[in-house]
Amino acid sequence: MAAKRPAQAGLDFSSPFDIVCGVDEAGRGPLAGPVVAAAVIFDPARPRINGLDDSKALTAKRREELYEKIVDRALAYCVASASVEEIDTINILHASMLAMKRAVEGLSVAPTLVKVDGNRCPTLSIRAEAVIGGDALIKQISAASILAKVTRDRMLVELHETFPMYGFDAHSGYGTPQHLKALRQHGPCEHHRRSFAPVREAHLLFGSVLPEIAPEVLHAASTAEDDPDARAF
Repeated sequence: MAAKRPAQAGLDFSSPFDIVCGVDEAGRGPLAGPVVAAAVIFDPARPRINGLDDSKALTAKRREELYEKIVDRALAYCVASASVEEIDTINILHASMLAMKRAVEGLSVAPTLVKVDGNRCPTLSIRAEAVIGGDALIKQISAASILAKVTRDRMLVELHETFPMYGFDAHSGYGTPQHLKALRQHGPCEHHRRSFAPVREAHLLFGSVLPEIAPEVLHAASTAEDDPDARAF
C-alpha cells in the first residue's frame, strides 16, 4: 500500500519584495446606491494595525475606529465607486470590477501584486490573484473591506438627508423589510437600481415606464441579491 502524501499547501506566488495591495468592495447586494471598492497598501515603517478583520465581522463602531487607523497608517489607499447608472448598464458584477479597477489605478504608489477578495479579479496591468475569503485572511484585504464599507455607509447616510422616507441611514440601501415597505409606499428614487427586481416591481406598481435592461444585467442583479455575502450587515 502506497504511503499517503502530505496535503499540498496552498500556493503563494508572492515575493517578500512585492508591494502588496489588498482590494475589496462593498455594496454588491443593495437595492440603492453605488458599489464602492477600496485598495490599500500597508506602510512597513508604520505600526501594525491590530483588530483587522472582514468588515462583516465587525461592529459599525469598530469599523469607524479602524478606518481612521488605516487611512492614517497606510502607505497608500484609494476608494472608488461605480454608479447606479453603471450598475444598471453593465451589470453589478462588472460594475464591482470597474470600481476595484478604479481603486487600484487611483493609488499614489504602484503595487506589484494585487490581492482581491473573491473568486475573480478585475482586468489590471498589474499581477493579481483572487483569494476566496480573503477579507478574513489577508490583512490588506481586510483593511480595504473596512474602507469600502465605511465609505459606502457614509454615502447612504448623506443620501438619507435628501430621501429620509427610505431609511437609508438604517439599512444602507439593502432590501430589508423596512426598505421594501418604503418602496411600496413611496416608489423608487433615482438612486435605486432599476436592474434589481424589488425596484422594478415598485416602478411597475407606480406605473413608471422602465427602460429596457439587458437580460444578463437582470441576471447579475438577481444573483447579487441571493448572495449571502452581499446581504445587509
